[in-house]
Order: sequence, then structure tokens, then C-alpha cells
Amino acid sequence: MLTLKLPDGSRREVAPGTRSRQVAESIGKRLAQAAVAAKVNGEVVDLDRELPKEGEVSFQILTDKDPEALDVLRHSTAHIMARAVMRLFPGVQLAFGPALEHRYYYDIDSPTPIGEEDFPRIEEEMRKIIKDAEPFERFERSVPEARGLVADLHQGYKVEHIDEELKQYPSLSFYRQGEFIDLCRGPHIPHAGKVGAFKLLAIAGAYWKNDSKRKQLQRLYGTAFFNQKDLDAYLHQFEEAKKRDHRVLGKQLKLFTTSQQVGSGLILWMPKGATVRGILETFIKDELVKRGYQPVYTPHIGRLELYRTSGHFPYYRDAQFPPMYFNFVGGAIDLAQYRLAAGELDEKKEQQFQEWLDLAGYDSTRYRNAKTTAEKLERTHQTVLHLLEALDIKLPAYHAAKTYEERAKVLRDWLDQQEGYLLKPMNCPHHIQIYKAEPRSYRDLPVRLAEFGTVYRFEQTGELSGMTRVRGFTQDDAHLFVTPEQIEAELVANIDLVLLVLSSLGLNDYRVRVGLRDPASDKYVGDAEDWDKAERTLLEVVKSRGMNYSAETGEAAFYGPKIDFVVRDCIGREWQLGTVQLDYNLPKRFELEYIGKDNTPHRPVMIHRAPFGSMERFMGILIEHFAGAFPLWLAPEQARVMPVSEKFTDYGKKIEAELKAKGFRVHGDYRPEKIGYKIREAQLEKIPYMLVVGDKEQSAGNVAVRDRVDGDLGAMSVAELVQRLTTEAHERRIRQVSTATAGFAEGKAKYES
Repeated sequence: MLTLKLPDGSRREVAPGTRSRQVAESIGKRLAQAAVAAKVNGEVVDLDRELPKEGEVSFQILTDKDPEALDVLRHSTAHIMARAVMRLFPGVQLAFGPALEHRYYYDIDSPTPIGEEDFPRIEEEMRKIIKDAEPFERFERSVPEARGLVADLHQGYKVEHIDEELKQYPSLSFYRQGEFIDLCRGPHIPHAGKVGAFKLLAIAGAYWKNDSKRKQLQRLYGTAFFNQKDLDAYLHQFEEAKKRDHRVLGKQLKLFTTSQQVGSGLILWMPKGATVRGILETFIKDELVKRGYQPVYTPHIGRLELYRTSGHFPYYRDAQFPPMYFNFVGGAIDLAQYRLAAGELDEKKEQQFQEWLDLAGYDSTRYRNAKTTAEKLERTHQTVLHLLEALDIKLPAYHAAKTYEERAKVLRDWLDQQEGYLLKPMNCPHHIQIYKAEPRSYRDLPVRLAEFGTVYRFEQTGELSGMTRVRGFTQDDAHLFVTPEQIEAELVANIDLVLLVLSSLGLNDYRVRVGLRDPASDKYVGDAEDWDKAERTLLEVVKSRGMNYSAETGEAAFYGPKIDFVVRDCIGREWQLGTVQLDYNLPKRFELEYIGKDNTPHRPVMIHRAPFGSMERFMGILIEHFAGAFPLWLAPEQARVMPVSEKFTDYGKKIEAELKAKGFRVHGDYRPEKIGYKIREAQLEKIPYMLVVGDKEQSAGNVAVRDRVDGDLGAMSVAELVQRLTTEAHERRIRQVSTATAGFAEGKAKYES
């Protein structure tokens, strides 16, 4: 018999071969009708999947009230969309079609290109499929049978996917809905009639398997909900988000730019954007001085050995740029040893390997043409032989090795002896070296080191997005080295600092997430005892502060648990911003010490913290949160002087000079344009205050003030204006943040790095 542990803590015994649907029916008719899928030991499965035959499992029926059910719904709607497209566009081949946060997509290759003008008829065909409410039926085939089936369906991308990645499995799963059959691991809703409301959103280009050397496909996006009300609210939010898109506003307001010559995902801060960033940096630096922090600067690269010790390399190798050796051959060999050891490279490493071969001057065409794993392994081996010979590197042990695994070990040992560097993935290993640079006593602690340090991550091209997903970003980073007795007080102080930052920017709608390790995962370093102690401490701190929080397994950093502040912006999206992390592991890995009161060495504990997180991502979020209309204290241009005609230019410049002398960021518009045109341009550029001067103002020695929020305020003396601006800026007032979240009922909307 199998024992099911239900969400309410009760247990239920079921016979072998029982399906989730039958469990729902046994509990109640209404639950069975509402059921969308099931969750068994944390895995979401179809209602018709058989449960394990014996033992005990956690079990939950998912309905439209559960966030996980939306993913199932959207994945199923992606199949419905693909089915409709194949009906309307003969010859279509399918690639991948996953569910995402809020939406889904399917990559397709259509002989007849699809455009947005085709959306209405695709949606009409989808409505027919949904009305028929045909079931999603799962079946399995052996790999040879699966390959033959997709070949018979003329789905070449599926054939290629099986040959390249899926052939290692004993069998593969498919889903059938009417005439439509798709290679898919699921899960899916019981039938198409569960789709309450849907909408096609956009179409874009996407390379097959995100490889720019492969064919470009069309990526068709859509979204789906269980009811029309939630869809309408989402579409309202979607339209509002498009208006606030920081990529568009950033260009319009001249805040930042990117350049393909510089590189994708690398942000160029323009003068106005740099002004905002500088204000934010000054704001936090002033607070840090008050709180006893010491500023430091560290380089943008470091030796590989530094990051091997910290664990950033190789634990997070996939998220980093390739190591820099003194020749490109070293980089190619580095990736080759991974291929030889594992037998496979993921898509990102595969692309990197080919790029390194090109940089090393090796013709990789023959390698690219290899189709099977065996061919790729042998050609990798031959490539290494060629590279060793070209550089006259003597590795007799490599030639003597008989297996690919043995050859990989020889290369790995050789690489360990080479001088290699890595673009800095995190600042903490560098700050640790500053701590170690001199003897420390308990009297010196806490040592608080702060830096606006730039770090680098190798995000895939398809994952890059304006300022919110980049390859180079600056963190308002700090690392505190504390005694065990100081931990709680320093954690509380850093939580208060994060809250100060958020409140100063009007980001008061947030939730607290305590990120814990997943004991089943191998991505974490250190002793279980240290992890338990750190997690217990963080949970006690948030409880003692009376904070509403959620403890989420798997959200910890690889070296320690953390407290994240997940902020909801004015249109309902959530972003992980400030973070405070507790770390017993890096001090051990780097053998950090201080001399205690007993005159013997002790191990400090580290606290990692970043109130802003990434300055780039924080800026992108602020642009969208304020729709580009920054509050006065943060605005790159706080006021603009506008003479009604050229004969008042001198008076306008006098006003401009007086305000600049008081420390305000003011410019003048002295073009020979009509005043209405100047005001409109200033409004489009989100200038907080517009100062109009003409004959009346010049005679009275004042200005006519127009407020971006309240409109025409009438005439003011310069002294009155200065007092108004000074008070508003000093108090960091947030006077205008429009909202557009009413009725949006979907759960978590995560926008995290």
C-alpha cells in the first residue's frame, strides 16, 4: 500500500496503481472537478499519472487557486497554440514551447512567416480547440521508436533534439490531443476546456537552442489564465509595463545606452543616468560613513586560485565568463577537459568551446559538423592533440591515456599548473584578502568593508534584458567580519539599512524571504552544522523584528542562507532587491582568524550585504517604477528655466545661475521656440519643475513655477522657490507614483537575477 501525506497533515492509504484523479474523486466531487494537476513529493504531475506503488509521499491536488497550476495551464495552452498554428500554416516544424512567469512561448519554423496580423485567426482556431475540450493523453516510447515517430511527423528539430540530448534516456514521453502529437515531458491539464482565457502577445526571433550559429526561428508568445478577469488585469498590467519599459524610457530620457561594439549586456551610463547613479551612491556612502564602514577598491579580475578557494569556480562556472589563460589554447583545452570528462557539454559551453577554437586559430568547421556524442568526443580529442602540437606543449601522459576520462584528468592537472585569471564574479574573495592583509584582534571587529564593485556574469544572449539582466554590473557591496557575539546586532543594523533605502525611494510594498539551502542539492559548500546555525540565526532575527516572512528552501547562496527583500513595484511585479547573507563557510575556506580575548586564534563570521543589489538592475527597476519621472531629490535635471522670448534670456540665465549656486541641477532652454513647445518638451522629459520667465517675472524679480505633479503654481520669488525645492529634496519626498495593479490576481511575479 501507498501512504499519502496530505497538506492538512492527515494521511490516506491507497492501492498500488492508483492515479491522482482517483484520489481527488475519493475526497470529493467538487475537488475532482476543480483539479488541474497533482503534486507528488514536490513534483507536479498529470492527474492520470500512476502514483508510486508503496511507501509514503507528500500529496496535493492542485486547482486554479494554486500558483503551480498556472504553469501547467500555460504549458498546455502552448500546445493548443502550436496545434492551431499547424492547422493554419502547413509545413510548420516545432522546437520548444515552455511556460514562463506570466506567459508561455513556442519556437516554430514556418515556411510562411507569421506576423501579428495573423494573431486573430490563430486565436480563433485556439478557441475551437478549447471548445472541443479534448483530453491531453500521455504515452511513452523507446528512444528508437520516439525518433521514428517524430521523423514520421516531419518534425526535424525534435529528431535533432533526440539525437543530441535525449537519446541517453530509456524512453521518452509524448502528449496527444486530437490529431496533434508532441514530444513533451509535461505535465498538462486534463483537457483543453480548462483554459478559461488566453491572449497572444508578441512574436520575436529566436535561434534554435539559443545558438546564434543555428537557424533563426520565430518565437510566438502568449498568456493564459483560468478566468477572464485575471487575464484582463494582466493585460492592463502588460500595457502599463510596455509604457514603462526602461529600455524605451532609458533611450528617450538619455539615461543609458548599449553598443554592439562594446558588447551585449554591458551598460553605458549616459550623463543623466550617471547623475542618478551618483546620487544613489552618495546617499548610501553617507549612510555607511555614519555606520562605521571603510571604503575599499578591488580589481576587476583575479587569479583562478582565488575563486577555486572561494567556491565560485567551478561551482558557478556556467554563469561566468571563460577563464583567461595566457593563450587561447588554454581556454579551449579547459572546455575540452569538461567535454572529455562528462561526455557532453551544455549549450552554453558548447558555444564557448567553438568560440575558443576560433580564437585559437583552429578550424572548428569539422568539429561543428559532428552529429553524435561519440563523434564529438573523438573530434574533441583530436582537437586537443592539434592544439598541444601547435603550441609545442609536451603532455606524454595525455598521449598514454586510454580513456576520455583519463585524458580529461591529465588536462585538468595541467590546467591547474597554468596561470589563469577570471573576470570577478563576486567581490567577497577580494575583500577577504584585504581582511587577511594584517593581523586582527577582537578589538578590531566588526571590520566593515564597502565597495561599489563591478562583477561579471556570462548570461546567455537570449536572457539579456536592458539593465535588469546584464553581463557586467556594479553592486553596492559590503562584507562584515564579526565575532559570533556581534552577529545579531550587525544583521539587525543591515536590515535597517535596507529598509531605509527602500523607504527613501517609496518602495514600501515588499515581502521578506529567508533563503535556505536544499539539503538534497550538491550546490552548497560547508558543514551541515554551520548551515543549521546560520539558518537558525536568520530565522530568529526576522522573528524578533516582527517581520512577515517566508522561508524558502533552495534560495540560499552557495555559501550561506540569506534574507532577501522582494519588492513589489507600482504595477504589481516583484523584484528581489536588498539582501543580507550570513556566512560561516568562506572564513573557513580562507582560514580567516582574529585573536580573541583569550589570546588565541578564533574564526570570524562573515555578513554579506547589498541594499541596492545591482546598480544596473536597481536603476532599471526605478525607471519603470517611476515611469521615468524621478522624485526631485533623484531627478537628473530638477528644474528648467524657460524664457518666453529671446529678450528675457539674460534674466533666465541669472535665475539659472542663482539656483545652481544653491546646489540645484538646473538647465535653461533658450531656444527661439514658443513657450508652449518648451513646456511640452520639459514634460516629456519628466522635469520636476518648469520655471517660466517673461516681462512680468523680470519686473517683479520672480519666476512663474509649473510643477510636474500639480501644474501651474503661479509666481514665486527665488527665495520661496529655493525653500520649496530644498525642503522637498531634503525630505526625499515621493510625490507621484501611479499604480496599475487593481484586479491583478496572479501570485508571485518574480524578476530575479
